Amino acid sequence: MNVSALTQASNEARGLAMDAVAACKSGHLGLPLGAAEIGAVLFGQALRYNPADPQWINRDRFVLSAGHGSMFIYAWLHLAGYDLPLQELKNFRQLHSKTPGHPEFGETPGVEATTGPLGQGTGNIVGMAMAAKMAAAHFNTQEHTIFDHMVVGLAGDGCLQEGISHEAASFAGRFGLDNLVLIYDSNDVTLDAMAAKTQNENAAMRYEALNWQVWTVNGHDLAAMAKAYAEAKAAKNQKPKLIIAKTIIGKGIPEVAGTSKAHGEGGVKFVDAARKALGLPEEKFFVSQGTHDYFTGHAAELKKQYDTWQATYAAWRKANPEKAALLDKGIARDNGTAAELTAAVPAFGENNLATRVSGETSLNAIAKVRPLVISGSADLHGSTKNYIKDAGDFDVATPAGRNNHFGIREHAMGAIMNGVAYHGVFTPSGATFLTFSDYLRPSIRVAALAKLPVFYIFTHDSIGVGEDGPTHQPVETVSALRCIPNLDVIRPADAEETAAAFGYAVARANGPVALSLSRQNVPSLDSIPVETRREGTLKGGYIAHKETAPLSAIILASGSELSLALEAAKELGNGVRVVSMPSFEIFDKQTPEYRESVLPKTCTKRVSIEAGVTGLWWKYVGASGKVIGNDTFGLSAPGNVVMKELGITKDAVVSAVKSL
Repeated sequence: MNVSALTQASNEARGLAMDAVAACKSGHLGLPLGAAEIGAVLFGQALRYNPADPQWINRDRFVLSAGHGSMFIYAWLHLAGYDLPLQELKNFRQLHSKTPGHPEFGETPGVEATTGPLGQGTGNIVGMAMAAKMAAAHFNTQEHTIFDHMVVGLAGDGCLQEGISHEAASFAGRFGLDNLVLIYDSNDVTLDAMAAKTQNENAAMRYEALNWQVWTVNGHDLAAMAKAYAEAKAAKNQKPKLIIAKTIIGKGIPEVAGTSKAHGEGGVKFVDAARKALGLPEEKFFVSQGTHDYFTGHAAELKKQYDTWQATYAAWRKANPEKAALLDKGIARDNGTAAELTAAVPAFGENNLATRVSGETSLNAIAKVRPLVISGSADLHGSTKNYIKDAGDFDVATPAGRNNHFGIREHAMGAIMNGVAYHGVFTPSGATFLTFSDYLRPSIRVAALAKLPVFYIFTHDSIGVGEDGPTHQPVETVSALRCIPNLDVIRPADAEETAAAFGYAVARANGPVALSLSRQNVPSLDSIPVETRREGTLKGGYIAHKETAPLSAIILASGSELSLALEAAKELGNGVRVVSMPSFEIFDKQTPEYRESVLPKTCTKRVSIEAGVTGLWWKYVGASGKVIGNDTFGLSAPGNVVMKELGITKDAVVSAVKSL
């Protein structure tokens, strides 16, 4: 280890952080300054990467879970030689820069995950480590090893206080993710006060109890950090690794170092003196020639490892063309079109299936032709019906298994799914009851922001849940999910719409999909051709029943209430059209001409029905229409009784149309 060079680099990284935060007058100095030596060890010695190929599939992954300290990763990516020029550091937190306030996946070369909401990264790295184990099991051969990388995270007290970190750590310990290293920047400070104000647990004992191997070191001691990491990487003992790095927050600015004032930009007014004390010149954003030379040399050494792997990879591709073709599709996020995937699901014929049950059939049919689709459930496989048959369970001894048992850890499930998607090979899905989607909502939001190809299977979708009562009847939840930008929500009405919903969910490559499925049985809508139901669902909305006389009224519905709309139309006469609207988001993406053909502006007499809150439906029914739903919580009674009691009935639709 070149201690002198890495010490110099550490102080120059501190200077870059000081200058960037001072220039934009906002940001967080505490972590970049306090963890500078950690960055030097990781990017200057320990991690395996190639800055010229940031998407190399066998690179080590590094995630800054404590994303508020974003200048930490920007400084080290710049020093390491990634395509992040000094001007981008000068543009820190400015419009359209590659250095946003918190790290964003897809915006900055070398940033592996969108982080900032505390704790998310602790789940992301677990997902990445799991995906790495799965990829090795699926693609490595006896002759060629192409996946053997490490996954590393850096988190602080805030991340570890968040409940998601415990959920994720528990999962990682149970499933023996020994390719995972979490570095805990233990500086004993949170934003408001010293950490002792809000915590007094023994972190080492906590993680050891969760089957982790733990080291505690001085985070400013380069040799100690390097030794701990080397031991953690070498230990293949079916235990994830925690390195507790004792650090001084804001180290380098004596006036605030070690206090909560160091967390944000409180030390900015002292940076000129601090830079001088660190031996930095007056020139801002300074990087010495010695540091440039060190990282140029280090990149050359890393390139030798990369080239050796490339030779192995080329030999593997030649020997395993089918595996190579499959891996190419996974990396490209290419599962085929929604229409192709939907066609893999045989027509159901006349049935009376809950959409969660037809979802089981749909998922299994698609998973059979797309072997990189994986599934999981928060201890509810028997209820959510999303188990991939004959595909095995992911576990220590069976890493090729495609079913994940997440346990009752919904939030971790969401972040782990995101981690799998960030890793870039598999298409992950996870399931729970719709009412519990709020437990993982922060992870869903990040998935939408980061445009991750994940999908959620949310069952028990309305007051039709019945006897389980209002705690389990998600009246507001579908609408709440519809409010998340770039999340496509689909609430199918019967088995054929469900087949298309799963086809769309697996095919979508630029964002997540939430499927809202019924617990109760729903009739197959056989008056509508199978092709119409499937193709219409792929467009988000379609004419389920077309008027045979001059158009006088339109009834809109989603999910289990579509059958009520169709029954009402029969009673109301030949001038009534019924529109199935399984997905607002997908429908709104269609051409204006298509949307007008389904919902012509000339017909303002419109009624919608959905067993949930009413607010979002007004965009389709207009001020002259009526919305049937329930803006109250549900009731504990049989589902059909609850529906009738809360006015979700055919008669209510008929009455509403007649009243307009």
